[in-house]
Amino acid sequence: MSEHLMVFPDRDDADRIAEELREEGFTEVRVVREALAGEEDDEDHQWVVYVREAMVDDDLSPAAAGLRRRFEALAEEHDGWYETDPDGA
Repeated sequence: MSEHLMVFPDRDDADRIAEELREEGFTEVRVVREALAGEEDDEDHQWVVYVREAMVDDDLSPAAAGLRRRFEALAEEHDGWYETDPDGA
């Protein structure tokens, strides 16, 4: 299983990207609102797109690396970032 997190400042971007990924058939795609570390103000929340793909079972495989590159580029295109450690986010 391969897990990925993309973080976006804009909810519309996160929702649109999540919908596109669902339509592509990824195993699980969710949008979650997350507060920035140490921040409690509503304006300091980001929108996280969580993607889990059961068909990619080795995080070191070329397929997993391809997904990481794709999601990194996608996040960057929308002023977001790719979280390199989904378990630590």
